[in-house]
Amino acid sequence: MADHTPRTPPETAAALPTEGPAAAITVDDIRAAHKMLSGVSRATAMEGSRYLSGLVGAPVHLKCENLQRTGSFKIRGAYVRIAGLSAQERAAGVVAASAGNHAQGVALAASLLGVRSTVFMPVGAPLPKVAATREYGAEVRLQGHVVDETLAAAQEHARATGAVFIHPFDHHDIIAGQGTVGLEILEQCPEVRTIVVGVGGGGLVAGIGLAVKALRPDVRVVGVQAAGAACYPPSLAAGRPVAIEGLSTMADGIKVGRPGEVTFGMVEELVDEVRTVTEDQLSSALLLCLERAKLVVEPAGASPVAALLADPESFEGPVVAVLSGGNVDPLLMQRILRHGMAAGGRYLSLRLRLTDRPGALATLLGVLSVADANVLDVGHVRTDPRLGLTEVEVELHLETKGPAHCDELRAVLREAGYFVME
Repeated sequence: MADHTPRTPPETAAALPTEGPAAAITVDDIRAAHKMLSGVSRATAMEGSRYLSGLVGAPVHLKCENLQRTGSFKIRGAYVRIAGLSAQERAAGVVAASAGNHAQGVALAASLLGVRSTVFMPVGAPLPKVAATREYGAEVRLQGHVVDETLAAAQEHARATGAVFIHPFDHHDIIAGQGTVGLEILEQCPEVRTIVVGVGGGGLVAGIGLAVKALRPDVRVVGVQAAGAACYPPSLAAGRPVAIEGLSTMADGIKVGRPGEVTFGMVEELVDEVRTVTEDQLSSALLLCLERAKLVVEPAGASPVAALLADPESFEGPVVAVLSGGNVDPLLMQRILRHGMAAGGRYLSLRLRLTDRPGALATLLGVLSVADANVLDVGHVRTDPRLGLTEVEVELHLETKGPAHCDELRAVLREAGYFVME
């Protein structure tokens, strides 16, 4: 686990700020949003995890926003924001920019409220997400190769047409809508001591932080970012939003290069700690959710579980981990599962050099069979300038039973006289 950034929590509900970013939103705003969302969003399930509870040494519950309408929490904030528009603003329509979850949340919310919506998505956005956004009623325009270009196109559309731009996180109504997750957590698990939330721009964790600290200031709120897209640790250290470049993470739902002005102030005031997790930890968490909890979760949604796996003893229980979304492209899911299984010692890739003679490959496969390794793929290279005149190179992809089995296989191959490269 890297980059723990602790914050000092308010000691009582009265310690909540009367000035600053959080002062503009109150728990009553979140309660009003919760009432508005009745019959629109789901009060998602809270599932216990025996495996994670065993690691943490206290009960761990999963708040399943991956089972929310549109597959993520985003419908909550989008609906509250659009519902708050005037008749004149609604007539002009709304516009948003997103690669996935926000796009679908805005599209559905606008359709439910009878408002025309245009959603800009990056060229190359996953086809299932594009199709879902269209099916929810939005006009989808593919523009820009990175999110910043797509965002600029959406803002230009807003200026040119008068459509209202629906920000993915940095607006009071959006934050109030997302804060309804916090109210549900306190109702479903009143004994909670720690809530763990994935963080991108900060709308979800800011809303949860406000709701929880107003009603239960003793509860710790911990944010989690992908290490390759962690804008909050440097921003909190600097005391202001700081933009970072070179974002690189599979967790596109929390891949944000700069905190919002509103959300940053609220995170600074209300969130106790921000942690980061690696790509290996994210993929292992996603695999655990699938195998142990039978839940399809996207990498951003699995980030709280990744934090629990990385340092389980540092969390006071009962713990609630918010699975913020489950919209993952099937092709990406396939790659992530392979990555997660490799990180967990369930896949092993090896290269070996053999003498080029009849039966050499069959002998090698026999050794692997005795060692109980399942061969998934074999590559056999005979013509390469790196090889000796009588050598061949074999690349093996094996299904294994864990790290200890991987070590055993390497040892068995070396004992059999094979030169093993990885």
